[in-house]
Amino acid sequence: MVDVAEISVADQFVKTLVLLFRAEDSYGAWEGKPDEALLAPFVLDKEARAAIPIIGDPDPDTLWRLELFYKAVGVTVEKRTGMMASPMMKMSHEGFGRMVLTTGRLVVVSKTLRDVHRFGFPSIEKMAADGAKLVEDAVALIKKYPEVADL
Repeated sequence: MVDVAEISVADQFVKTLVLLFRAEDSYGAWEGKPDEALLAPFVLDKEARAAIPIIGDPDPDTLWRLELFYKAVGVTVEKRTGMMASPMMKMSHEGFGRMVLTTGRLVVVSKTLRDVHRFGFPSIEKMAADGAKLVEDAVALIKKYPEVADL
């Protein structure tokens, strides 16, 4: 078995995201599809972003991808620390809100969300880097305040 510390945080985050994506495939629609095809909806290049109106309500698929992204952050944090990180999202119908991940009584991620209807990344590499940054920051907070995270 490969030690979690040997895998880069970005690679571990992407593998976790794909795993969670496949876990929600109750009808086998994504079975046999490559990981890149599953992650493609997370990529929103400049042209695609420009085609989306500035003001708009997020569709259910976009909200689901947003939740899946932060759930993958939480699961990756748990893999790296052994402590469960629980995501909580509060979103208005207009696409503004907040995402919080807690471990025990410690808030390890707190993000204000805006323009959620335009949620996406320029590339899979950028998505992996952003997810890894959130994981690394959360793990650093848990290491700094272990007594609060363990409550």
